[in-house]
Amino acid sequence: MKEQLVTKKILNWYDLNKRSLPWRKNVSLQKKQYYTLVSEFMLQQTQVVTVVPYFKRFINYIPNLKTLAKIDNTKLIKLWEGLGYYSRARNLKKTAKIIIKDFKGKLPNNFEDLITLPGIGNYTASAILAIAFNKPYIPLDGNIERVLKRYLYLKKDKEIQKDNLAQKKNIFGNTLRSSDYAQALMELGALICKPSNPICNQCPIRKNCKSYKKKDFSLTKSIKKNKNKYFILKVYKKKQRYLLIKNKKFNFLKNLSIFPMFELSNPKNFNENLNFKMSNMNMNIKIQYSKDNQKFPSSYWVDGKKLNSYMLPSFTKKVVQYLEKN
Repeated sequence: MKEQLVTKKILNWYDLNKRSLPWRKNVSLQKKQYYTLVSEFMLQQTQVVTVVPYFKRFINYIPNLKTLAKIDNTKLIKLWEGLGYYSRARNLKKTAKIIIKDFKGKLPNNFEDLITLPGIGNYTASAILAIAFNKPYIPLDGNIERVLKRYLYLKKDKEIQKDNLAQKKNIFGNTLRSSDYAQALMELGALICKPSNPICNQCPIRKNCKSYKKKDFSLTKSIKKNKNKYFILKVYKKKQRYLLIKNKKFNFLKNLSIFPMFELSNPKNFNENLNFKMSNMNMNIKIQYSKDNQKFPSSYWVDGKKLNSYMLPSFTKKVVQYLEKN
């Protein structure tokens, strides 16, 4: 009974306060499934405010699965440029091709089939089943996890582990409006139960929230250590042009254009020129200018003054910008 009341309060709040997002438009079921697939791929590790303009442009150029399955890779990456984590775009196209070939062009509506598709893990599968198919799943994204941690006052390391949170989420109950409910919980975390300075006076479930009662809204996070990695980045320059290669070597930025690089293991007295945070990696980069005539496969030259003319990852653009300034 208590869970039903919580569910009702959250849905009532959502009906009055939900954001107008392009993938929430009132469209046909087929379009809703496609919109959900694309938006969930884009929202992996990326904030809603960033995704909105990219989603609109993407849907405008690639309105359905058939178009996505056939689109030229260069055009696809260009549409994705700036969102980062480019493997998502490539996996999205692979998924579209498999859906066309193996599922008669229809997005699978069961967990077992969904997680076999490239780029779809437990969370994305749960989100798709809830949002696109109205199935009783609560996908544990960062927003919902935060609401859950505060609502139940979960602080200890064991309490905030994924497995425990997955069990505890049943406290939120269920409803026939599973699609709206999944989005409502995400929205509650994004708009009200924010990482810092939560707006408790607008929260529909504050009366039962243990953190609210204790007036302690601090969050405990599992500590993930970034791995320190060291790279020599080689710069070959002719006039205003820089040599780039297609990355076949490293797992990050796979198949994208980067400078020739190689990794060093625990070097001493490493004086880096640049530092990048990428996924769980802390990249320390030392730049070396080179004049030798070594030939690289899949290499080409780019003009440092015309960066926007090329399809490049932001990592490579930032390196060029650094070189142009220094």
